[in-house]
Amino acid sequence: MNPNKRSAVIAGNWKMNLTRPQAKALIEEIKPLVAGAACGVVLCVPYTDLETALSAAAGSNIKIGAQNCHWEESGAFTGEISPAMLTELGAEYVILGHSERRQYFGDTDETVNKRLLAALEAGLKVILCVGETLSQREEGKTREVLSRQATAALAGVTASQLSNIIVAYEPIWAIGTGKTATAAQAGEGNAVVRATVAALYGGEAAEALTIQYGGSMKASNAAELLAQPDVDGGLIGGASLKAADFAAIVQAASR
Repeated sequence: MNPNKRSAVIAGNWKMNLTRPQAKALIEEIKPLVAGAACGVVLCVPYTDLETALSAAAGSNIKIGAQNCHWEESGAFTGEISPAMLTELGAEYVILGHSERRQYFGDTDETVNKRLLAALEAGLKVILCVGETLSQREEGKTREVLSRQATAALAGVTASQLSNIIVAYEPIWAIGTGKTATAAQAGEGNAVVRATVAALYGGEAAEALTIQYGGSMKASNAAELLAQPDVDGGLIGGASLKAADFAAIVQAASR
């Protein structure tokens, strides 16, 4: 991290977990543990938990986000949620382009870009995910894939809008597999993203951009990962469902 240039943010991605009572209980447990955090704290929860999470987090330093949104404001899109619906509820953040959305639900570079532009227009802050598969890494295509995904997702985004975007580098081979990129690999991936943003928007804008690492970051490895100069926090999966573990990562980012 480089706190002199940009803010660190730890964001929990609950994925498809927790009922409303469970969500409330977990947030109540997390709140006192992260109250003095010197970094941003975000929890991205299932749609059904949003209202409960917003109520439970009210008055705390925890921000609440969703895990996806559609690009249209309304219409015949059964099962989808619009950015305006999220902002009306009070959500501040939304995760877009997560590898699971790309793998299981057909998201592409084009649809991620459409979602991102719509989310920004609605006033949401976006956590934009990019990452390569194991085969792409083994073929030496990591830089190419990350650059392509970031460039495509940011098409049409103005320099001023960039301040409402966090990018999360999530090597797909290290998500939910128990495998974690080495600190050096995480730093290299984040550096590729920053270089891509520098090419698009200039060095100053790139240096101000918060870039998270999202691939099995946990309490035991958070400090090492966060010591990388281009790793400005984390997008946390499984560990965000355990108050003590999530708080430990927040504490590591606050040092």
